[in-house]
Amino acid sequence: MSRHLKRVAASFKSADIPDLSGKVIFITGGNTGLGKEAALQLAKHKPANIFIGSRSKERGLAAIADIVAVVPNATLTVVPVDLASLSSVHSAAKQFLASSSRLDILMNNAGIWAGPPGLTADGCEIHFGTNHLGHALLTKLLLPTILKTAQKPESDVRIVTLSSRLHERVPQLGIQFEKLHSTNEATWSFQRYGQSKLANILYSKELARRYPEITTIAVNPGIVKTGLQNGLKKSSIVAKILAPIANIFTSVGVEEGTLNQLWAAAGPDVKTGEYYEPVGKKAPGSELSRDMKLADKLWQWTEDELADPKFKL
Repeated sequence: MSRHLKRVAASFKSADIPDLSGKVIFITGGNTGLGKEAALQLAKHKPANIFIGSRSKERGLAAIADIVAVVPNATLTVVPVDLASLSSVHSAAKQFLASSSRLDILMNNAGIWAGPPGLTADGCEIHFGTNHLGHALLTKLLLPTILKTAQKPESDVRIVTLSSRLHERVPQLGIQFEKLHSTNEATWSFQRYGQSKLANILYSKELARRYPEITTIAVNPGIVKTGLQNGLKKSSIVAKILAPIANIFTSVGVEEGTLNQLWAAAGPDVKTGEYYEPVGKKAPGSELSRDMKLADKLWQWTEDELADPKFKL
């Protein structure tokens, strides 16, 4: 870990998470990497339930078994969800809402990066469709419950979305709206990933503007060694070359890398609408990430994409 990260990480540790008794948490990608570690650390502080979003029910159950082995009294529930399929996201939201009448923390953690060109089940560029649109639908469907929870006495409701420093590495206009219904092979994989991470910040800021009663933030976990790097091996020749280099310079383990999203989910002095780098450090982000006209355009594009009646509850 770098000297700077050691210094800022010392200001917040997982042990600093307050008592979460009665709270309900939903973490996408909670079966592995940062999401699993976040679930483990939050489980130690007695939430009523942690819902683990996982593409595979079996891997979700295995993650829950690992967490319960450390925190025997923890209550966790697996929710099968593939963010690259809006129908799967819709089903996941229905399952959650049938099980819980409140939601205190939604952690939009899952994601793919720098993978080969592809499309989601709904015909969206795979990075944008998975990292942004899938999470946008999940958030939209759970929003009424989140808002209802925010009305409860002494509530502290938060939506935490993981972005990346690579939100700065995007095409010239930030988001290529006209190419989002294609594999967009002409654009470098890191830029396809970067625009999805830019969308995560912009959508988070727009949510914060529209729903000030909810604390909504985007976070960069830093450079963390997780399974996401494996996607590089399946990508372009350049990305394959960069894969071992990325691992060499990955100096933060998952336990340390999770601190920023844990702080955002349950730490003190978190300000809605902001973008934070590790740990709890408010950062300006790129100029495009502060462009609220672009945020509004993204919001409208997203609403149009999710307007199909089959995505309503």
